[in-house]
This record gives sequence, C-alpha cells and structure tokens, in this order.
Amino acid sequence: MKAIVFEEFGAADVLHLHDVPEPELRDTDLLVRNHAAGVNRADIIQRTGGYGKDSFGDSAIMGLEIAGEVIAMGKDVRGFAKGDRVMGIVGGGGYAELARIDYRMAMPIPEGIDYVQAAGIPEAFVTAHEAAFHLGRLDAGESILIHAAASGVGSAAVQLAHAAGARVFGTVSTGKVERVRQLGADVAIDYKTDDFAKAIERETAGKGVDVIVDFIGAPYFERNLASLDFGGRLVEVGLLGGAKGASLPLDRLLYRHLQIIGTVMKSRPQGVKQAMTQRFRDRWLHAFADGTLVPVIDTRFPLAEAAQAHRRMESSSSIGKIILTM
Repeated sequence: MKAIVFEEFGAADVLHLHDVPEPELRDTDLLVRNHAAGVNRADIIQRTGGYGKDSFGDSAIMGLEIAGEVIAMGKDVRGFAKGDRVMGIVGGGGYAELARIDYRMAMPIPEGIDYVQAAGIPEAFVTAHEAAFHLGRLDAGESILIHAAASGVGSAAVQLAHAAGARVFGTVSTGKVERVRQLGADVAIDYKTDDFAKAIERETAGKGVDVIVDFIGAPYFERNLASLDFGGRLVEVGLLGGAKGASLPLDRLLYRHLQIIGTVMKSRPQGVKQAMTQRFRDRWLHAFADGTLVPVIDTRFPLAEAAQAHRRMESSSSIGKIILTM
C-alpha cells in the first residue's frame, strides 16, 4: 500500500509517498480502506522531532484520525460489519491507504456526512468534548473562553459549547472573526487588536468566565487565570506559545477556588482514549445527522501532497480541519 513516510526529522519536505507493508490485523481491529485522514498539530510535532523516536502509538506512520470503509475485522470485533463506513482515532497510521483501528475507537459515519467531512470529526470533536465538558464540566448557562477558536479543535469546541447552551467567547486572528461567530461564538475577540483578558473583563462586567480551553500555554497563562470567575476551570490542551516563563499567582488560585487541568490525547493509554471516544459518541454523534454540529473543513489535499498540507497548517491561516484524501 502507499503511505507517507519520512527518514529524518525536519521541514515538510521530508515527507514522501512510498510503498509500505499493510498493517497487521489484530483481534480487536477493523481494517479500513481509507478515503480521508485528518491532519493535526501532533503530526507536525512528530515530523519535527518533538516526540523523539517514540511515536506514542502503534505505527511509525503518522496520522491520528481516519474515515473509510471496513474491509476486514478481527475475531473479537463487535458491532461492525464489512462495508461499514467508519471514522475514528488511530494510534498512528492514518497517512496511508489502509489503516487498522481498534473497534472501540471507531464510530459509524453519520448519515449525510461524506468521508472528507468525517475525517474532520474524531480528533477535533472528541478532544473538544473532553476538554470543555468532561474536564471543564461546562454546563448550560455557564460561560467559556476558547482560544484558537478557528482551529480544528477550537471550531469544534465553539459548536459544542453553543449547542449546550453556554455563552461562548473565542479568540481568533484578523479575518476569522465572522466565521467563528457563524459557528456559535457570542463574542469573537481579535487577539491581534484586543487584549483578551480586558475583553473578558469588559464583556462580563469583571466577573470572568467559568471555563477556559487553551492551546497557547505560557504567554496566556496569567491572563487566563485573571479571566476566570470564582470556581473557574482552566483546561490546558496545547503549548503552541511555549511552556516556559509563566508565573502562577497562588493567591488568585487559592482565594478564587480555581482549577488548572492539563490534558493530551496522543500519549494516553488505550483504555482512556476509548472512554473519551465513547463519551463523545453517546452525547453528540447524532447531532451531525440533524445539522446541529458541522465538521469545518478548510482544505483537502491528495495523500501524495501531505507536505503541502503540513505547510498549510504551519501557516496558521486555516479555519477548521485540513484533510488528506486517498
């Protein structure tokens, strides 16, 4: 089969299409003929050496989410059949014509959703649900600030929070404000022209928000804490801005009863990932069929043009998901 591989860490040019062995089917696996695969920041980190030689998965091939057709199954698989349209999160191996996925990580593709759209759902929406609802405990009537609200996970979190009845704030760059409002943000903050902490103070009359989902890290940390209401929860999902240099105002943490929670999916045990997927599936999967939730697709590239897809992501100009097609 064809797959994207690289022999050394580096810029997008290290990615190449090559023939590789087909994945070996295990007892709890579905073998899927991929039609599309999502591109994620974790792929960039893997390509540039951020994870070292350890892929934190069960394949040296990158790619964490797939959408395709079941062509074979292990003997312990339950609830799926050959020919089923499925999507889900894999432990690597997505950038290939065939991939294996533990059936407990797979979800049926909702009616009316094509393969490209489906490939933009699993990683973004499962991560967003885990951060905002399972860890952040967001509830109807509460408020949430979502950073990088036009990203794959960010755009998913905006939709989920809006659908749950929360008041939604989102930070975006110039040119993405209107799109994030269309997705359900009540207030879209252009972080290039407005300090988000001042905007939150202004919009909430100094009260702050109940939950913050952050992908930036150190540069936003102190302002995030300043933007939380009493009992507020800060959920750290990424460190795009770096991990060093933030100070922790312990008095604010203590007297406002704040909570700081970190999460990352890629390196979690398989059982934890399965539980995350199931929580999302049980609550939200039906909402794609009726149009309540919509996978936001930025661009699509043929598998052979994975390098170009990575450059698109690194440009930070995308809105929603970047997809590879097979």
